[in-house]
Amino acid sequence: MREVLTYSRRGSRFTPRQAEAWETHHESWVIPDTAVDEPGFDLAEWFGREAPLVVEIGSGVGEATAVLAAARQEVNVLAFEVWRPGIADGLWRVAEAGADNVRFCSVDAVWSLEHLLGPGSITELWTFFPDPWHKKKHHKRRLVTRPNAELAASRLVEGGRWRLATDWADYAQQMVEVLDAVPSLEGGVVERWAERPVTRFERKGLAAGREITDLLYRRVPGRP
Repeated sequence: MREVLTYSRRGSRFTPRQAEAWETHHESWVIPDTAVDEPGFDLAEWFGREAPLVVEIGSGVGEATAVLAAARQEVNVLAFEVWRPGIADGLWRVAEAGADNVRFCSVDAVWSLEHLLGPGSITELWTFFPDPWHKKKHHKRRLVTRPNAELAASRLVEGGRWRLATDWADYAQQMVEVLDAVPSLEGGVVERWAERPVTRFERKGLAAGREITDLLYRRVPGRP
């Protein structure tokens, strides 16, 4: 059976600025795809330290990543993004922000949650403007589904937070329905997270007249 992916890979051509950023920073801040298959893979080694872990699924061009990580130097931020030019953009943004606590990875995020990150290993999870797959026949490819939500919840520490945002009303509704049904999570729609910078995805949604929905869920202590 063909694996159902929550993303599609786009072109990989770099702009001059992206190429410069990749050349300068990728060896230090990008985890190679092949590394995760090596015996004894240790995520902490790629950060050079042990620290609370924040995971971002779909960092795009790193607009939110750079700002949020720079304000949280005490944590390690693992940013999953499958679009290489997006990672290259993220590299120069985090460098400019002084956020050297970020590591990028282009391996499938759901697979990585299952195979690389153990239960109770994530302090906070960020999912900002995931691909809405707005055609009904493609809804099965959305990231926030019951199996993925249960997996993500199991990786959060007790009390750990999952922050989400979308500009598609039907996806926001699906997120609420899915996350409300996970016994170990509690939360719902909240006011816009003031610390999250306005990204190009958010600006695009607002320009199209779509309402932005922020959600916040927490892993409830004592619930499996």
